[in-house]
Amino acid sequence: MNDALDDDLMDALRIPSADAEADAASAARLAALHTRLERAAAAEGLDEVAYREIDSPYGSLLLAATPAGLVRVAFAREDHDRVLASLAEKLSPRILRSPARTDGAAHQLDEYFAGRRRSFELPLDLRLTAGFRRAVVEHLPRIPFGSTESYAEVALATGSPKAVRAVGTACATNPLPIVVPCHRVVRADGTIGQYLGGTEAKTALLAFEGARPRD
Repeated sequence: MNDALDDDLMDALRIPSADAEADAASAARLAALHTRLERAAAAEGLDEVAYREIDSPYGSLLLAATPAGLVRVAFAREDHDRVLASLAEKLSPRILRSPARTDGAAHQLDEYFAGRRRSFELPLDLRLTAGFRRAVVEHLPRIPFGSTESYAEVALATGSPKAVRAVGTACATNPLPIVVPCHRVVRADGTIGQYLGGTEAKTALLAFEGARPRD
């Protein structure tokens, strides 16, 4: 995406003024920006990114998907506007609020939070991760519901036993938390470690799944 469009997008995503006239002007700028973004994307042959927000026991979640599959799950603490701006920069300037494409993910997450689902069966778009980080992300769904692995165990399972810190980085930057269960990776001593949704959310997810403390 060119620099001018990127700057315009960041401006449009700023918190609006409480003044009604200023809000109307901001909405008009945003509408004009969307038109420019769609034209730019069409000219470059880029996919559109559809998104929606859903409620969860851990706060609002942003779901974003491309035609290839679910590409991003974001907690409110990540700032959904900033996440959308990042997706516009990294994937496509065509960022559209369109719930239909994320219906499957929203439904399966509802089932998970209600205790009726233990794993996800969704097409995933893993373009936001690569190399060793992608290998870690691809391994994470193999950790069963109610179980945990240490960072060292994940490093060993992905063929790089010395890359313990790199596993931590991969989990901390996992673009699809909950669906790709990086919360099931903990330190060797059983302590929680870092998490995109915050340590309280990670602790709550493990308790919800009934994960046993590690010895």
